[in-house]
This record gives sequence, structure tokens and C-alpha cells, in this order.
Amino acid sequence: MSTFDDLKDCPSWPEDFAQRYRQAGYWRDETFGDLLRSAAQAFAEREALTEGEQHLSYRQLDLRVDQLAAGLYRLGLRAGDNVVLQLPNSAAFVEVCFALYRLGVRPIFALPAHRHLEIGRFCEFARARAYFCADRDASFDYRAMARDLKDRNPQLEWVVVAGEAEEFTALHSLYEPAPARTFPSPSADAVACFQLSGGSTGVPKLIPRRHHEYLYNLRASAERCGLSEASVYLVALPMAHNFPMCCPGFIGTFSVGGRVVLSPSPSPEVCFELIERQGVTHTALVPPLALVWLEAAQARGRGLAPLQLLQVGGAKLSYEAARRIEPVLGCRLQQVFGMAEGLICYTDPEDPPQRVLHTQGRPLSPADEIRVVDEHDQPVPVGQVGQLLTRGPYTIRGYYRYPEHNAQAFTADGFYRTGDRVMLTADGYLMVEGRDKDLINRGGEKIAAEEVENLLLSHPAVADIALVAMPDAFLGERTCAFVIPRGTAPRAPELLRHLRAQGLAAFKLPDRFEFIPAFPQTGVGKVSRKHLREAIQALYFGAQAEPLEGSGARG
Repeated sequence: MSTFDDLKDCPSWPEDFAQRYRQAGYWRDETFGDLLRSAAQAFAEREALTEGEQHLSYRQLDLRVDQLAAGLYRLGLRAGDNVVLQLPNSAAFVEVCFALYRLGVRPIFALPAHRHLEIGRFCEFARARAYFCADRDASFDYRAMARDLKDRNPQLEWVVVAGEAEEFTALHSLYEPAPARTFPSPSADAVACFQLSGGSTGVPKLIPRRHHEYLYNLRASAERCGLSEASVYLVALPMAHNFPMCCPGFIGTFSVGGRVVLSPSPSPEVCFELIERQGVTHTALVPPLALVWLEAAQARGRGLAPLQLLQVGGAKLSYEAARRIEPVLGCRLQQVFGMAEGLICYTDPEDPPQRVLHTQGRPLSPADEIRVVDEHDQPVPVGQVGQLLTRGPYTIRGYYRYPEHNAQAFTADGFYRTGDRVMLTADGYLMVEGRDKDLINRGGEKIAAEEVENLLLSHPAVADIALVAMPDAFLGERTCAFVIPRGTAPRAPELLRHLRAQGLAAFKLPDRFEFIPAFPQTGVGKVSRKHLREAIQALYFGAQAEPLEGSGARG
């Protein structure tokens, strides 16, 4: 049984807010396990899930989830336990996810790209009792990583492997042929799962999402996006992400009886064929992938006939890319701005082009509260850029077991400091201008500067390091590591090998290195990251910035 106390470890909404949200119908006495059960009763023989040649009806999917839940219960997992779930886009991901939901076991949704560093932190911090993984993906063997995780985390009792398990527990062996539904159902108020925050420190911040509020998130999103029984949703992005999971994602599609199609890759070569063969109507991308799809569609000379709506979010989509979506791909664009902590904004399908192309949408819920403030937390006028604060029925009130950070990330009255700089229009739409935090958004993947910096500082030839964003037309931002060497400057490949050896995810590796004798400083003696960003921009775009002595050494 879990040693954690949700009331203490997972800050929740004050009771007056909770009552208000229940009375308004936002929160219901429903769990994710209930959602799938209801869908199986309502849409029994309708196809729910397609993966390659595998097709599962709602009834079949619900039964397989029951079979797996019974097996996991027999294994020893109980309500309140934390586990790490790291699986690729697959029916196995869906079945494990809902089996855990049905038991009240809380998955931490790791991405397939995460490696020893991140997964080890999740296991240790959350005292995970189990780790779910694939056998291998391309050249990476998750079982080898699992052996190291087991050695370092004595509380990690089980490794469950989809595929060839070797000495671990094979996922397929856990399905009970005749499952008995004897285990208790979790409460709708209970924590259902943990999403991951990009964070600005590199310390794993787990986002506790509760059944009732996360279900409201996906139900309202499904309505805003116009999903119905006739909808076919393609999961192109990693399905552990909040975006393709619940905004409205594959679970939102299940909630209305639609069909979910899984893609092993977001590439146009794979997805275009799936869209046309499976009649896909909805999907979601991050901006860099949207650009790739645009170029591929333009090259072949035709759009994607079945596709009705393309959601683009995770980072700001440029106007030039936004205006090409409909004429090139032949579908409507929906801009999405949100965060795994809660608040989601959508443009509406019926919005005029001006709104769709120039804004990142309006808040999902009538109960979403928005403040745009200056550095002193004072409101700024409509049409002026400021820092975004928010609270509402699906925006968390605090990270998991992180009181010291919660005191900074949330105001005394419960508003979440998003770290985004936005402008609120007169008609209630948001225009996103950038980030306040030292968080780099590389194609929708969030990179904490401090995390990478700390790892590079452990190299004997690095005296100091500052990681900053540099603009990129494709990814939005790439990373540049400004390094003060200790003695002779190391070569970039050596530093990259050093980072890989520590288990850093590939997307966090610096794209560029610059070796300099000293950092520019602010008036109070801090490193001027603003000046570093200007310097690297000047190298690429000729922007005006004072040159940094010694810069120019490149990896």
C-alpha cells in the first residue's frame, strides 16, 4: 500500500471551490474506469481501437482491461501505489493505462525518449513499485535500463515488459482469462495519474491529476473539438503526453464512442497513409511536425481528404505556418495553448480566420479564471503583454510532494503562475508571446536549462555553463550551451558523450556549443541570459548585440 497521503502530498481545491465545481456539473462522481465501462455498454460492438491489423471493439477493450486489472491485482499492485509507465503508442499502453485506473494505481506517464536519468528520478522520488516498459525500441533496450533501475531502487518490486520479458514479468502473462471484479474502485476525488511538468529546475515535478477534474478536461475538450461517434482520431504524438491523451485525445474520443487509430510514428510517410486508409477525421501535432506535414503534402501535390480538424499546440504556431494549413492540408486548423498543469485554450471551429490564425484560443471552461499581470502581480490592461496566472476546475493547486516549489508557483489565493507571457484580447482570446522561465521549448519538448547545466558541470573540463534558447524556424527554439572551459576547451562530441553516458534524453542534448572566457553579467552580478540569447541570435540573423569575446567555437 502507498505510504503517501494525498491530502498532504497532493494539494487540492478548497472545499468551497470543490462544491462550486460539483454543483456546476464540472466534477462528477466518475472515474476513468467508469468512463470505459460506460462506453463499452453504450457502444459495445463499435470499433474502439485500431493498431496495425489489430482491431478492438469497445466490449473487447473493456474485457481486456478487466483481465489485466485482475492480473495486476494478483501481482500485488494496490490502490494508491505509484508506477512508472513508459510504453510506445500501442494497444498495450491503452490497456495498461485503464487497468491501472480501474485499480486506483497511479501511473507516472514517462515518454519513450526518457532514459536513465529521468526514469530513475521518477522511480526514486515517487517510490514507484512497478515499471512498465517495452522490450526495445530501435536500438535502445529498455530491459537493460530496467536492470539498473532495479539495482538502484529497492522499492521497485516489478518490471513488466511488453514483448520479450527475459527475466522480468511479461505483460501478456498477466491477463486473467476469467477476471473476478473483486477489487475496490477508486474514488472520483482520488489522484488518477501523474503528468510531467517541463519545470525550470530539472527536479522531477509530478502533476497530480484527479479523476473528476481530468475527466471534465477531456469531456469539455471533446465538445469544443466537435468529436462524435463518427470521429476517427489519429494518435500521432507520443500518447503519454497530456495533449494526445486528454485534449481531447484518445480518451476524449472513447468518451463519445469514436474510433482511435494508433500510429507508431508522427512522420508523414506513416501518418498520411493511415489518415487516408482509416478515414481519420481528427489529429494533433506540435508546430515542427505541422511544418513537416505541410512540406510533404505540398511535395505530393494533394491534401489529406478525410481529415477535418488538425490541432496544433505544445508551442506557438507561426502565422505563416497557420495560414498554410487549410489550403495545403485541406482541413481546418485549431490552435491549442495549454499545459499539463491544467488550463487549455482552443480556437473554435466556427471562429473567423483572424482569430484562428493570430490567437491561441480562449479558455476551455466558463469557470477558468485568468489574470494577466506585471512583475508586481498587478493587472495589466487588455491588449498589453503580461504574465499569465490561472485557476479553475481542472488546474492543479500544487505539485506532488513539492511544498517549497508550490509556494513560488502558486499565489496565496490559488492562481498558478504559468511562466507564460501573453496578451488578452478584448474578446477573451489569448495571444502567446513567450516564456518567463528558463525553460526552453524545443519543438514542443520542454528542456529545463538547469538540469542540462548541472550535468555538464560534472565534466572536468567545464568551469561554468549557461544553456539558452536560440531561434529556429523549424523547431521554434533550439539550445545553445555557452561554456567557460577549465583549461583547454573540450570538443563538442566529448561533451555530448558525457551527457549521453548520464542517461539524458536525446532531445535535451545541446544543439550547439559556444566556448567563451566569461559570461556577461546583469547589474546585480547574475549571468545575463538575455545577452547570451542576443549573441547567439546575432550569429544567425545579424541581430544587434554586443559580441562576446572568444565566441565562435562550434560543435
